[in-house]
Amino acid sequence: MAGRLSNKVALITGAGSGIGLTAAEVFATEGASVAALDVHGDAAERPP
Repeated sequence: MAGRLSNKVALITGAGSGIGLTAAEVFATEGASVAALDVHGDAAERPP
């Protein structure tokens, strides 16, 4: 069911790799606007 998170904002920490990265990808796929954060900033700066 795509779009379950339309009009929502998600703040994902640890989004540079692992579970955080996967969560950010899934949330974005479901329509959320995602703020991806990681202590290694460049790791979290991947285009959608």
